[in-house]
Amino acid sequence: MSAAVQIADVSDDVVLSARNVVKTYGSTQALRNVDFDVRRGKVTTLFGENGAGKSTLMKILSGVERPTSGELTLDGRPISFSSSTDARSYGVSIIHQELSLAPNLNVRDNIFMGREIRSAKGVDFAEEERQVRVLMKGLNQEIDPLTPVERLRLGQQQIVEIARALSINARILIMDEPTSALSAHEVELLFRVVHDLTARGVAIVYISHHLEEALHITNHAVVLRDGVVTARADVEDIDLEWIVRHMAGENFNLGTPPEQRDFGDVVLSIRDLIVAGPVRAGPPVVDRMSLDVRAGEIVCIYGLMGAGRTEMLECIAGRDVPESGSVLLCGQNVARLSIAARIEKGLALVPEDRQRDGLVQTMTVGRNLSLASITSFVRHLVLSSSREESLVDESISDVHIKTAGGWAPIGSLSGGNQQKVVIGKMLATHPKAILLDEPSRGIDVGAKAEVFRILAKRAEAGLAVVFTTSEVSECLSIAHRIIVMRRGRIAAEFGADATKEDIMAASGEAVVAA
Repeated sequence: MSAAVQIADVSDDVVLSARNVVKTYGSTQALRNVDFDVRRGKVTTLFGENGAGKSTLMKILSGVERPTSGELTLDGRPISFSSSTDARSYGVSIIHQELSLAPNLNVRDNIFMGREIRSAKGVDFAEEERQVRVLMKGLNQEIDPLTPVERLRLGQQQIVEIARALSINARILIMDEPTSALSAHEVELLFRVVHDLTARGVAIVYISHHLEEALHITNHAVVLRDGVVTARADVEDIDLEWIVRHMAGENFNLGTPPEQRDFGDVVLSIRDLIVAGPVRAGPPVVDRMSLDVRAGEIVCIYGLMGAGRTEMLECIAGRDVPESGSVLLCGQNVARLSIAARIEKGLALVPEDRQRDGLVQTMTVGRNLSLASITSFVRHLVLSSSREESLVDESISDVHIKTAGGWAPIGSLSGGNQQKVVIGKMLATHPKAILLDEPSRGIDVGAKAEVFRILAKRAEAGLAVVFTTSEVSECLSIAHRIIVMRRGRIAAEFGADATKEDIMAASGEAVVAA
């Protein structure tokens, strides 16, 4: 074992530790002799690409799964969690990467599900509501406890998930991608909560693909690669290059814009688009938006949560009906067509929430890939299996999906590969314009680079690409043009030579000194 991965002697500040942990699934070894310490009042960040074993290790630490071999100790004594409920009884709580909320229940009922506050008369809903209001106030959120979760935006649902974990007063809090759907302002609030918790002695385990963000919050860093710890260090001894080198073996960048050239004709044209907000009498979430995108052009839409990015893309794709305005695809107004009709015309959307809107969890990888193109291999109500298999094999190869085959369950794939399935599904429809809402959400730096390479390659072939992001660094990756949205309108427009400071200032995220 190299010096970089030597494990320190267990000290009094180690609350939970893993020693020589192995986890196998059939012939696949997800974890190999992993040593990992969780320290009281500290943030330990676990870095690694999708499929490195991070979530598997966290499931073992939180009682969701048991190790094949190895030992866990809590407060210096051997421990074996029989379930996540058992782990919670010892003060270990986890916020999973994929949300585990019941959309048909309200915020209050989700937070207290399975551990309701009871009185002599039954469930004390009033006390539960009071506690939820206190939690939301602490997170600086104006979310009503009685609001059904399905009415909340993805970022707000993430806040509810965090509030549920905080509500049990955990000694050890595991956060698996807690900021993947949060705006910069909400991330700042979450970090404030994390600092408050560590000041009270709570041990935090933090997993994030936002590497620069994680550097701001961590005290100790551990890197997993292919189920093996490749490095560990204190935050003073690491930087972004150190993390990427140990994660991926080389210093990735997210790509550069395709070589500048004359673009083709306007493929997508939005004119004076207005999308109503949740309160009809209130201001619109998209307010008189106009934008042209040409063949071969990559346009990035940047903005904070609430800027109207998602609402604009969903309206263009047909999920919402605009109050007014037009959406022209190759000169034809498609604003009143169905989603299926827009796909047939050549307009595709990769949604923000791949689990809810992009994938069918009960289907295989192949069936998910072929779903949007099903009409192309169905004749007279008979499905051509050979043509479907050909499309699936071509898509798997085209977008570099790591899978055992089209027959594999979609749940067997890592988050990055699931995202490539959603992108591959829409590219298989042969679109003229593709819209991608936060395409890098919840995937690692290597998978991000792959996704952006795929988009750049398709743009070179003439595809019009529009993608949204809440990460400034992604704006400066492959985009020819950067549009900053603020309160439903275009606040600024930049070329590929923009700076992070310019973009953040235009969004209202930061003020640049004169």
